[in-house]
Amino acid sequence: MAATSLDLVFSALSDPTRRAILSLLLEDDMAVTDVAEPFEMSLAAISKHLQILTRAGLIEQERRGRVKWCKLAPEALKEASIWMEGFGQFEVVNLDQFERFLAAETIATE
Repeated sequence: MAATSLDLVFSALSDPTRRAILSLLLEDDMAVTDVAEPFEMSLAAISKHLQILTRAGLIEQERRGRVKWCKLAPEALKEASIWMEGFGQFEVVNLDQFERFLAAETIATE
């Protein structure tokens, strides 16, 4: 995976709303309106999050009739997981654990 792709993936994963969207999509494909339902933000704001996830390759969007659907595209996450395994600290992708690790590293360098 190119560094640019990794940058896009990790940038997309840096936002808790986008991580929550990925968790929702673990269950099944969802219409954009269904993805937006649990969040207290506008449909336009959710659409921006979805665009970022799509650009990072973490989800795919397709139109089925009048409805736009989202589905998880796990390949980008798998490639990021493989990259992290190279450090020997991460066996599987645990985004919460990774976020805590980054936070601790940030504090240690300040």
